[in-house]
Amino acid sequence: MPEAVIVDAVRSPIGKRNGSLAGVHPADLSAYVLRALAERTGVDPAEIDDVIWGCVNQTGDQAAQIGRYAVLAAGWPETVPGTTVNRACGSSQQAFDFAAGMVMAGQYDLVVAGGVESMTRVPLGAGRDNGRPFGPLVRERYAADLTSGEFPGQDFNQGVGAERIAAKWGLSRQSLDEYASRSHELAAAAIDRGAFDSQLAPIPEAPDFTADEGLRRGTTPETLARLKPSFTENGVIHAGNASQISDGASAVLVTTPQRAEELGLTPIARYHTGAVSGADPLMMLTGPIPATAKVLKRSGLSISDIGAFEVNEAFAPVPLAWLAETGAELDRLNPLGGAIAVGHPLGASGTVLMTRLLNHMRDQGIRYGLQTMCEGGGTANATIVELL
Repeated sequence: MPEAVIVDAVRSPIGKRNGSLAGVHPADLSAYVLRALAERTGVDPAEIDDVIWGCVNQTGDQAAQIGRYAVLAAGWPETVPGTTVNRACGSSQQAFDFAAGMVMAGQYDLVVAGGVESMTRVPLGAGRDNGRPFGPLVRERYAADLTSGEFPGQDFNQGVGAERIAAKWGLSRQSLDEYASRSHELAAAAIDRGAFDSQLAPIPEAPDFTADEGLRRGTTPETLARLKPSFTENGVIHAGNASQISDGASAVLVTTPQRAEELGLTPIARYHTGAVSGADPLMMLTGPIPATAKVLKRSGLSISDIGAFEVNEAFAPVPLAWLAETGAELDRLNPLGGAIAVGHPLGASGTVLMTRLLNHMRDQGIRYGLQTMCEGGGTANATIVELL
């Protein structure tokens, strides 16, 4: 079976809602990342077998197969195909897993995986405006849980899911706010030392936009304590310990070692192992725990073998519950901060995290890295990469 290797990874700076990327159409934002990837590697876009693109809210400016329109907006040959995938917040991580799988199967030998989300232009939940995705059979299956317990009548809601996780793992408001403050502190340190500079694509409409703009320097548990709970009256989840609504795009280039050599490219890492798992759709965000167990078992590695973890900070209870269950070391978890500090542009976040992880592994000489994402509906992807 061929190996799959990653030769480059690039992303836009992450824009806050109504911020620097608000005026950029998501197809164009995708195009700037695709162009940057081609320019950095010197790869002729005509040689690319496919572009697999993640996007969650596929409506409005992101409707009608944005993966294909990203290719056209980039000015790439019309012969280059594109497709769009949706596994909720893990969409571009799933795109990456699909890309690697197709390379390892011998179907592709040069493929781009990535994603985009403009949450300014296509608001969260826009795709549900004219329908209810949780149909009668799903509601019937979970009727007892939806009408009883600590959160009756709350439906399938990620924020309430985060509250459920905090309650189950005994996570206090103070511990969540301390973790959120850590995210800002680590992100600020990473930005200040230029850890992200080499991975950012230029955005022509915003030439001065060169850093993730959601960061709130000086955030402390004391400042976060002033914020009101967002989902339940006496809850522990609020805007400050949840991921920010954001805009962004990201992409990675995947190929075989042989094709990389032919093209004169030096791979950063190889795709080691991937897995996807399902979990409780009401708690919804615990999927990274079984997904991590599954990918580690499949890989033959242990949690102690992994030198860096990217666990998406959808809400602070997600990485903290994951940490408690896996026994991973805190200083290896989200060492550059995360979505609480810089934002979570849904469809882009999977390969945003992978771009951050790959560069951190290369900068620090870390052999194995693991990334996992909680996803709407109670699923999660987990991926292990190995530095070359």
